[in-house]
Order: sequence, then C-alpha cells, then structure tokens
Amino acid sequence: MKRVKVIKSVFSDLKLDKIIFGSSPPSIFVGERGYPKVRVAPLVPPIEGDTSSLDSPLKWENVTLEEAIKRRAMLVMGERVCNVKTSLDFDGLVMSVKPVDAEMVLSKKPVLKIDLSDISAVVNPKAELEKLKVVGNPKVPKAVDKIVGDEIKAQKAIVDLYEKGFDEYYIIRLLSAGLLGIDKKLVPTRWSITAVEDTIGEQLKREIVDYKPIDCYEVYRAQFLGNVYTILMIPSAYAFELLEVWLPKSLFGFSGVLRDYEFFKKRSYANETLGAYYSARLCVLEFLRERKRQAKIVVFREVTEDYYAPIGSWQIRVGVRRALRNRVGIFDDLSSALSFLRSLLRHRLEDYLKRSIVLKAKTIDSYF
Repeated sequence: MKRVKVIKSVFSDLKLDKIIFGSSPPSIFVGERGYPKVRVAPLVPPIEGDTSSLDSPLKWENVTLEEAIKRRAMLVMGERVCNVKTSLDFDGLVMSVKPVDAEMVLSKKPVLKIDLSDISAVVNPKAELEKLKVVGNPKVPKAVDKIVGDEIKAQKAIVDLYEKGFDEYYIIRLLSAGLLGIDKKLVPTRWSITAVEDTIGEQLKREIVDYKPIDCYEVYRAQFLGNVYTILMIPSAYAFELLEVWLPKSLFGFSGVLRDYEFFKKRSYANETLGAYYSARLCVLEFLRERKRQAKIVVFREVTEDYYAPIGSWQIRVGVRRALRNRVGIFDDLSSALSFLRSLLRHRLEDYLKRSIVLKAKTIDSYF
C-alpha cells in the first residue's frame, strides 16, 4: 500500500537512537485501549527549531496526503502506561503555545509498527519512555494558566478558551493531558477531539438559533485529500445532517449511506459517522455564526480511492471549511437545488434521499 511506502520512507530517513533530542511542537497522545489505564506519550521529533508545522493540522490546507503522513511520522512517541488519575510531570510542555526543546530517553530504539486494519491516524515511531526532560522554556499564556488553575467545569473551560481565540487542537491537548475541569484526569485523544468539537458546537448552536434563516438554497463544494464535500443549505430553522459514503475502491470499500443528524435538541453519539459528524458540524456552525444566520444543513461526504490512508478528523475540518468558501449554486426552490446536487454527487442522489431524515419525506415526494 502507498501508505506503508510513505511511512517507511520517512522512518528510514530518520536517524533515531534511544535518546531523542528535539523541539516538541508541542504534542501529546493519550490512547484509549485499556482505560482507565492508558498509554500516554509526549511526541518529540529528532530536529530542533520551529517544528510547530508538524502538529498544526488545521493549517495544512495546501498539503498533499503524502505530506500530511510525513509530518505525522516525524514525531517520535515515548510511551508509558498511566492511570487516568495520574498527574503528568510535563504540564509546561503541554500548555506551551510555542515549540519546546525536550530530551526523551527511551528503553530502546523506537520502532515503527503499521497495522493495515487499523483506522487510527497514529503512525509514529515509538518506544517505552524512561525519562522526559523539558530543556526549553515553555511559553504559557496567562489566560491559560488561570483557566487551568481555576476550579471550573471542563465544558466552561473549553468554551472560554475557544472564545479567547485558542485553536481547538490546543484545547484538545489540554483536555487530553488532564488539565481542564474540576475532577481532572487524562482523556484519550480521540475522545478529547469529539468532546471539544461537540462542546463548542453546542455553544454555537445556542447562539445561531436567534438569527434569521438564510434567504435561498445554497450549494457549496470542495475536494480535499481524496474526500469530496458537497453542502446543501436550506432556508429554515436549524438542523444538521451528515450523509457519508465510502465509494467503491476506497480504503475500506463501499459503505452504503451512513447517516447522523440532529434538529436543535442534542442527540446521542453519532454512531454511524462517528467523529466526522462533530468536525463537519462545527465548521458549518462557525460559518453560520459569522454570517449571523441559521439554516438547515446537509453535508454529503464522499470518500474516494485517493484517500488511501486515514489521517484524522482534522482533514474533515479543513475540507468542509474549504467547501464553505466555494459556493457553486444559489436556488429559489429545493427541487432546483436537488437537481443540481444530482449532477455533482458521485453516488446516487436517490440513495441519499432514502436515508436522509433532515430532508423530510414530504419534501422528497415533491421532488419526484
């Protein structure tokens, strides 16, 4: 597989030993297997200087899939198993907004293991961590120091940090490291991503319901890293739906139409589209808040064979934002908008309509 070739090429170029000295972007990973005993790993590349680009995925708008994999694979993981109640001894590194020089002492030379059946985006060389020494001076904003030190619930801390302009992946890092909330504990990275995006999304949803609906039917579209995003916005009270299809020859084969949706009331976890749902929803809610409007939104995600390696939900954030900058159609009625969608979508529109909840049955009937 191309994914394996790319990762191995990066690994072969790295000169790794038991001692890794470099500038952490900074970055940390917390696994979920074995919870409440979890793998915790600071990530340090074997290079010094401004390494922030290695772990700033929301800024990777112009990267290729190969480049994204290479950036991830440059970071070496020093793992150790901790109970989630454990306090980390490198909080300063985690809280820093600038790269921090650090030295990792590992039990052996890091190795690279690739599981072709794993949908995880984690493809880093790794070994057991014996010692981590933070050499540089972490740059921690006063506002972050205060929020981390305050006895406030994690949800409020997340929203406060977001409203102060901090990148959500920075907030995810703080939550994963057990630095937010009253009953502080480590949170697996994958859970943290969903928790942060969901919490911010719920806050934005409460804001936009006071805005007027958009005036007409709007269609947006873009491609990013083998994913095609087509977005339909309908002049109506707020609702959101993600319809996702992994096309034939895609990484995991044809999926059929996967669906998760909501009206204003919060629903349970998105069991079909998983974390992709919260990433896409946050994008459209940010877009609507900026416009001071509300709408009924349906996002169509079509995954092609060009997406040959799963690299994380960040690509959904970047891809949907790119689509929302590219409006390709404005219509006065739903029938015209659906006819246009039929010409854009790679999978049959009828299959999407059969599974859609947000596009109600009576609306579908009027189209045929």
